[in-house]
Amino acid sequence: MPAPDRFDHFVERAEHLDHVDPLAGRRDLFAAPAEAAAGGADADPAAAVVSYLDGNSLGRPLLTTAATLSSFVSDSWGERLIRGWDEGWMLLPTQIGDELAQATLGAAPGQTVIGDSTTVLLYKAIRAAVDARPGRSEIVVDSDNFPTDRYLVEGIAAERGLTVRWVETSRRSGLNADLLEAAVGSQTAVVVASQVAYRSGHLADVEALTRIAHDAGALVVWDLCHSVGSVPIRLDEWGVDLAVGCTYKYLNGGPGSPAFVYARAGLHDELRQPIWGWFGHADPFAMGPGYTPAPGIQSFISGTPPVIGMLAMRDMVALIGEVGIDAVRAKSVALTEFTIELADAWLLPLGVTVASPRDSAARGSHVTLDHPRFREVVAQLWQGGVIPDFRAPEGLRVGLSPLSTSFAEVVAGLAAVHRELDRP
Repeated sequence: MPAPDRFDHFVERAEHLDHVDPLAGRRDLFAAPAEAAAGGADADPAAAVVSYLDGNSLGRPLLTTAATLSSFVSDSWGERLIRGWDEGWMLLPTQIGDELAQATLGAAPGQTVIGDSTTVLLYKAIRAAVDARPGRSEIVVDSDNFPTDRYLVEGIAAERGLTVRWVETSRRSGLNADLLEAAVGSQTAVVVASQVAYRSGHLADVEALTRIAHDAGALVVWDLCHSVGSVPIRLDEWGVDLAVGCTYKYLNGGPGSPAFVYARAGLHDELRQPIWGWFGHADPFAMGPGYTPAPGIQSFISGTPPVIGMLAMRDMVALIGEVGIDAVRAKSVALTEFTIELADAWLLPLGVTVASPRDSAARGSHVTLDHPRFREVVAQLWQGGVIPDFRAPEGLRVGLSPLSTSFAEVVAGLAAVHRELDRP
C-alpha cells in the first residue's frame, strides 16, 4: 500500500469530490452488482465489484432498463405482436437516431439512424465515401486506429483496387494536423479516423482534421465509439461527412447493442451505401424487382431493425440530454485528472508510466497506464472485484464513465493496482 498518510489523503479527497459532485445523485440510477454478503456464507467474495473502471468497454445498465425491456416483451411485443411494426417499430431507427443526435452528436434531425453493428456501419460509410470520390486511389488511416477500422480499410481497398496510405501514430498519442497534412493529397478519397484513440485516449481535433481532409478534396469517416456520450461532439458545426459509433460504452445500450451512423444531409444525394436490403428501399413492402434507395438517411438501413437491441440506450440518451454533455465532460475531466494524480503518487514509483495525454483538452474519458506486468495484474484485479481492462502490449485502461463512476471507485481501484505491483 502507499504510505498511510498519503493513502488517507486521497481517500479524503475522493470523499470530498464525491460530496461536491453535481452529478453524484445520478449514480443511484445505475444497477450495481449485489454485495457478495447478500449471497450468504457460500457467496463468492470475488463476485462483489469494488471498483468498476471499464465503462469505456461496457456501461452499467440503468435501473430502468430491466423494466423497459420487460414491458416491451409483455406489452408491445407480447400484446401487439406483428401489429407493432405498423404502430411504431418501423420508425425507431430514425426516431432514436434523432434523439441520440440531439443529445450527443450536435446534429440536426434526419441525419442519424440506428442499426447493424459498428463494423457493418463503418463498412457502409467507408464504401459509400470511397464511391463518392471516383478517380481517387487512396484511403488514409492511422496505424494505431482501432483494429476493425484498419481491417475494414484494408478490405475495402482490396475490393475497390485502392491503396492504403498509413499514417504512423504512436500508441501513446493519436492523429494530429501535422501528420494528416503530410498524408493527404489529390489522390485521397477518404480519411478514416477516431475522435478518441482506443489505446491512449488521445482526443483528436475533429474540426481541424476534417478541414484538412476537405481542403484536399477528400471525405472523412469519423469513428465515435470511444467518445460519444463522454465528450462534446458538434458534427454539423464541424462539417463532418460521416460518423459511426457504438452504443454499449457511454450510451449503456448493453452487450452488442446496435451502432449508429450519421451522414451529413448535404451528401445524401451523393452517397450510396453498398448493402442493399429491403428496409433501405424507398417502398419496402412493394417488394418489387429492383432496388430504389429510400431518400435520406433511411437508405443506410439494410435489414430488419434490431428493435429490442436499441431500446436500452434510449433512457441513457435521455439522461445525457437532461444533464447536458458539457456537465458530463466536466465530470470526465475531473475523474481523469484525479486518476493521473493518483497514478503519479502511487504507481510511477513502481515503474508505471502514464500513456495518455496529460493535457485534459487532448484526452477523452479513459486513462491508459503502462507496465510490463499489467496483463497478469489485470487478471488478478478482476478476481478481487476491481475491473479495468488490458490492451496489449502492456496497457491498463482506466475507463471512467462520468455518470456512473465515483471518485471513491478510482481510489479503490488504483490502490488495488498498487497492491498487486508491490507484491514481493
